[in-house]
Amino acid sequence: MPPNTLQSQSTMGIVPCFPKAGWWIPALLLLLLVLQPGAASQGLCRGVVFDAAEFTVCTVDLDRHDMRLVWQDDEGRPYASFRNLPDRLDGRRVLLAMNAGMYNAALAPIGLYVEDGRQRQHLSTTDGPGNFHLKPNGVFHISDGRAAVTETEEFRALGTEPEYATQSGPMLVVNGELHPRLLPDSPSLKRRNGIGVRDPGTVVLAITEQPVNFHTFARLFRDALDCDNALFLDGSMSSLYLPADNRMDSLRPMGPMLVVLERDD
Repeated sequence: MPPNTLQSQSTMGIVPCFPKAGWWIPALLLLLLVLQPGAASQGLCRGVVFDAAEFTVCTVDLDRHDMRLVWQDDEGRPYASFRNLPDRLDGRRVLLAMNAGMYNAALAPIGLYVEDGRQRQHLSTTDGPGNFHLKPNGVFHISDGRAAVTETEEFRALGTEPEYATQSGPMLVVNGELHPRLLPDSPSLKRRNGIGVRDPGTVVLAITEQPVNFHTFARLFRDALDCDNALFLDGSMSSLYLPADNRMDSLRPMGPMLVVLERDD
């Protein structure tokens, strides 16, 4: 039977009965609604299953979107929560936000932090406890609309002055190799989020939807998301904001945030 054709019984046999003129208008309107900007996070994010674990992965094309770091409001107070983040920054709509690295009790970054070309915290090369100091650690940075994830000592040698930068640790993937201290049989299963760069114009964010160890998370970036360099951002408090999908994780107060904005051109 041809599509959209109904059958009716008649003394003359089977007679095709077609829908009334204009039947396609409601369907077209529904399709246009689905394709409106903002639907399904503007196609930024999708669910991914890797190694029997579920993740949300967001891929940001820097030629189509702007990415920046934010930490404090106009009064100098940390945003602390996605609820305090404005719907628009510089007149442009916020499409996505995620926690952007480790911080102290005052919600201040503990490693390099650069926002809008201004260095707010210096690069840390010290040793210490915790994931941040599980070296090599690294820096996510953006300059002239191009992004990179770079190991800390290599970043220091570059002498670059990025527009935006956040330091965290450990590195998950370094030049295509997994961090050597991430063990496949580690029993440390936690919520996690991280960031990788597929190429200078493509940034990949990922957050776990169930606890995983570091090794699985690192392999996600290398083997499934094609990122030769990737950086761990944080653990149990990892949070994602997708206003188009009505998702606003709120686990506990956070420091700096990565924000993706619609372009104004």
